[in-house]
Amino acid sequence: MGIKIVANNKKAYHDYFIDEVYEAGLVLQGTEVKSLRMGKVSLKEAFCRIRNGEVYIENMNISPYEQGNRENHEPLRPRKLLLHREEIAKLIRKIEEKGLTLVPTKLYFKERRAKIEIGVGRGKKLYDKRETLKRKQADREASRAVRAHSL
Repeated sequence: MGIKIVANNKKAYHDYFIDEVYEAGLVLQGTEVKSLRMGKVSLKEAFCRIRNGEVYIENMNISPYEQGNRENHEPLRPRKLLLHREEIAKLIRKIEEKGLTLVPTKLYFKERRAKIEIGVGRGKKLYDKRETLKRKQADREASRAVRAHSL
């Protein structure tokens, strides 16, 4: 009943302030699921778009399955996300606000089903990114000092 994380999108947390996260199912073909189980996926350039009241993830690269035949999938095709109608309506209202976007943050298997976590994010400015990096480095140095002191 555990969760097996397939891919994380660290770039999303670097480039955006993630306010809310939603869990969505994915509509996949058979060879895509096999490639996901092998971990051959990249979320770095992926983004979500709402078209005709449905949410799609685009630019998510799932490498073709090596043992696949002529029925193999296209690596960068748009894939439909499965969300409740009320969640989609809420997302549409949030996206219409200035500067908010849908960013995939994590891809995982939960109870044998592929799920994706999408976050509603606000873009960071350059100085925000620098501040985050400074804070991370300070935390790292503090933990090193505590470790060195305890030895």
